This record gives sequence, C-alpha cells and structure tokens, in this order.
Amino acid sequence: MIHDALYIHSEDLLTYKFREDHPFNQKRLQLTLDLLQKHGAINDRQIIQPRMATIEELELVHDAQYVQAVQLAGQGQLSVEIAQNYGIGTDDTPIFKNMHEASALITGGTLTAVDAVMTGHALHAFNPGGGLHHGFRGKASGFCVYNDCSVAIKYLQQKYNARVLYVDTDAHHGDGVQWSFYDDSDVCTLSIHETGRYLFPGTGNINERGQGKGYGYSFNIPVDAFTEDESWLDCYRTSLREVMDFFKPDVILTQNGADSHYYDPLTHLSGTMKIYKEIPKLAHEFAHKYCGGRWIAVGGGGYDIYRVVPRAWSLVWLEMTNNSNNSGPLPKDWINRWQPESEELLPSEWDDMDDIYEPIPRKADITEKNAQTLAKALHPIRSSQQTTNQF
Repeated sequence: MIHDALYIHSEDLLTYKFREDHPFNQKRLQLTLDLLQKHGAINDRQIIQPRMATIEELELVHDAQYVQAVQLAGQGQLSVEIAQNYGIGTDDTPIFKNMHEASALITGGTLTAVDAVMTGHALHAFNPGGGLHHGFRGKASGFCVYNDCSVAIKYLQQKYNARVLYVDTDAHHGDGVQWSFYDDSDVCTLSIHETGRYLFPGTGNINERGQGKGYGYSFNIPVDAFTEDESWLDCYRTSLREVMDFFKPDVILTQNGADSHYYDPLTHLSGTMKIYKEIPKLAHEFAHKYCGGRWIAVGGGGYDIYRVVPRAWSLVWLEMTNNSNNSGPLPKDWINRWQPESEELLPSEWDDMDDIYEPIPRKADITEKNAQTLAKALHPIRSSQQTTNQF
C-alpha cells in the first residue's frame, strides 16, 4: 500500500532530554501528535516507529572518535575535559544518560522517513523529532549531538544515488548541514534564517556559496531581526522557486524549525502562523513538480512548545495529507489537556490574532533590506540565466 504520508513517532524519542530547565524540550512531540489526534487528522496506520541508526550510518558524517565519545559520555565514562573538546558537557549540550542511544534514535527516525519515501512506501514522510542541523563531524553544537539531516543526505546519496535539495527555514542558520556538503555539487542547501549578527551560530552570510565542486550550491538568505510575515514569505517563495528550478533535485528534505515566530523566546523575528501554513504548502507543490512527490520533512528548533510548535508542525502533516482543515478553532479537549501545564494562555485558533505584537517601526527599512539580501543571494542564478538566454 502506498501512503500519501507517514509520520515517525515513538515515546522513546522523548529520551533526548538534557535537563528539566533546558529550552530544547521534546515534550513538543507529544503536544503535536496529541493535537493531530484530537483534530482527527492522523490514524495509527500512518504512524511508524523509528529505528536506531547504526554506528556505520552515523559515521557516514560523524568521526568515529566522536561517536565513541558520545557513547562514553552517556555512560558517565568521559572526563569533563575530553567531553568539552567534543562540544558535550556544555551549557547548550549537557551530557545526559544514554545520550548516544537517544541521539541515534532521532537519526534513525529520519532514516526511517528516507527509506519510506525512497522505496515508494510513501510519497512523503515527517519525522518531527529530527532536524538537529547544528551537529558537526566531530563536535556537538546548539542542542544537537548527531546531525540527522546530514546523515540522511549522505545516506540518500550512497543508498539511492539521489541529488538532494535541503531547505532550512529554522530561525538559526543550518550550519552543520551546509558545511557537511560545502564542496558537493550533488547537494544544494538553502537556508532562510535570522541574520547571525544577533543570533547563534553567527554564520549563514550570503557570500557563503560553497567551495570547489560545490561552489554555487549553497544559498543563504539572512533576514533582518523583526522581519514580519510578508517580507519573510517573499524571501521564501522567491528563493525556493528559483533554487528548485536551478538545481532540479531528485528529492527535497525540509527542516521545519518553528522558531521564526514572534512568540519564540530565543529569536528576534516577527513571524506568525501564516508562514507555517505557506512553508509546507510550497514545499509540497515543488516536490510534486520536480521530485515525483518525494518529500522528507523533519522538525528542528522551536522553543515556545505550547503555543507555536504543535500548530506549526501539525500544519506540515496536514499539508502532506492534503487536509485543508487548517483554520478555525483548535480542539477544545487539546486545550483543556495542556493548558494547566502552560504558563501562557494557549491559542484557541489555528491562526494567530492580528494583534499579537505592536507595529514594527522599521518595517519599511527591514523589508527593503531583506529584498536586497534576496537579490544578492540569487544573483548567481539570475546572471547565469541571462547569459544562457543571450545564446
């Protein structure tokens, strides 16, 4: 049976937990699935269990000594000094029990999604537990131990000989993925993120275009702080359309961080749920136009786990399954279930109210600056098209 979409989930994914007060909180996976279930938008046949990534699969991207260090750290057998050389045991990425197993399960969940799509079992697959795009070959970074996105892309290349377009709409630059394929012309990365002037990891400038054979296959659109929906969506729609047409991938992998929302406590953008309806809608359209429908989606950042992430990630699934029931009231029993845990009043609707923030004084300047950034980022594509048209 071919499914429109499959959803990767297991309660074991919640074991990726640094500490109680850490901003990265996988309870958002419970909140999201519960919202979809109470909305009547998912059934048990559409949910599949993640598998554990093997050591060999992790080492498609990660250094063997790093993987060993993570294993030892999770068993309490790694010194503080050595751990910090690998980026673990830090404030961002504290050591926790069975760290390797929890991280390998997240990566295996994304590989489960890859296999489901590439074997034709499903047109689309969503692993909201994935999207840990900051992990490096030999170092943890930014809440990310293993980089499931990079491992999945390498796996797609080696097992399926696929050309992969990676689209990252997290507010933080998708640095780990970009650097993993910076010299590879068979992987194209597109990241739309808040400028690194104020935000971790501080990379993702428009002049980061790749190197060697990969030069011209990395695209970065760093938008200004306080960017609102219209400007953000203009950058997204235009860049995705032109990059897809330029690269013509076999499969699209989207990282769906939900931290460009105004409510997010770690970032400085002014997005609303409007962008989270449009992100999967356009990805879906282009997956069918260019890739035979092959679309793999993962989660990512998102630190307002009650008001923002469940709605944003549910919208990915609703789009994948062609479910247009994405506006109006949220299920009352979902609100009643989770309101006692939330310090903020939960939204009552899928869409945000129009007045969730005060008007941005610099809106015109921000919009103009973002338009200039977009034009510069896409200049190589546009100039090559003009040259081709001349002949």
